[in-house]
Amino acid sequence: MKKTLLTLVFAAAASMAFAQEPIASDSWALGLGIGYPRFASINIDAENVNYKGYISIQRNFSEHIGLRLKGAFSHMEGSYTNLAAELINQSTNLITGDLDMLFYPVPCEEISPYILGGVGASYKMINNPQTVIPDENDMGAQLNLGVGVDFTVAQDVKLTTEFGYHISDGSSLDGTIVPGEVNAQDSHLTFTIGVNFIFGKGEPSELCEKCGPSYIQGDGQADGMTKQERDRLIYNSKVVDRYILSLANDKLVLVGVNFAFDESTLLPESYAVLNKTVKLMKEKPEMKVEISGYTDYVGSSNYNIELSRDRANTVKKYLVSKGISEKRLSIVSEGQGGSAFDNKTAEGREMNRKVMLRIIK
Repeated sequence: MKKTLLTLVFAAAASMAFAQEPIASDSWALGLGIGYPRFASINIDAENVNYKGYISIQRNFSEHIGLRLKGAFSHMEGSYTNLAAELINQSTNLITGDLDMLFYPVPCEEISPYILGGVGASYKMINNPQTVIPDENDMGAQLNLGVGVDFTVAQDVKLTTEFGYHISDGSSLDGTIVPGEVNAQDSHLTFTIGVNFIFGKGEPSELCEKCGPSYIQGDGQADGMTKQERDRLIYNSKVVDRYILSLANDKLVLVGVNFAFDESTLLPESYAVLNKTVKLMKEKPEMKVEISGYTDYVGSSNYNIELSRDRANTVKKYLVSKGISEKRLSIVSEGQGGSAFDNKTAEGREMNRKVMLRIIK
């Protein structure tokens, strides 16, 4: 009886043309930026000649949670009328160090909003105060609340904009203390724009890898999902583990990893699949795998043989970089052979640009 070979195929298009690596499950970020601060709840009139600069270091513990240490210098101006009916310009130079927790509700998108909350320490220098400010009021603390948006503009580079509301622990930020005030707290607003440089990235994020399983029968016909249905699925590591382990017990695993047209560079969505393969091979050290590279029917046969070899080698190098011995991996260049999807359609050609892995021992 003809034996049906189940093939677990993972495929997706890169969400950004420049993306060469997936979003990391954890990382660091160095930030630089400028901004516009402004007095909010104070005892004098706020003016518009204000500016701010900052530097930050951020640790992203997961896709959703980050902790940021931020140092900043702010210059804010205000005005008041003295007893002689003269308009006096006042200014506050504020040095702050803030520790904020950031939450990203949709971390996998190119445009990723976040909310923040935290505390900070401050040192202020006031010019032309309306009242005498005791020296001990130079130091203070503040509560930070805010919202922001990260825009991915290049690999490992994000443009970030943020709006913050900062509540001081006293009423001397504006250089004015009103007699009789009880528990008064000055506050100020900030709007900043900056750049975050990502580094120290951990493992590729399974949360952010959007792909889904479909099946290929031994007759070469795709069964299960269309490309559109596949793209609507969200990656589920438990489901993937179940299918991979089930196939492994049958001594056959074919995992599809797809590529952009005429490219041998891994798409971001491929890393989650390969990481599952690494885990499986480490759990079964006796296992040997044959890596087969494929192309669509565009281009000459000889060119596609070389391209499919490059794709297989890309996968092999990644597995070796993750600790899999090169002796356990072999390469097969299939070229245009083995196309299971219709090469007459764009989505069929995309699915045929793949690498598959088969257990040979």
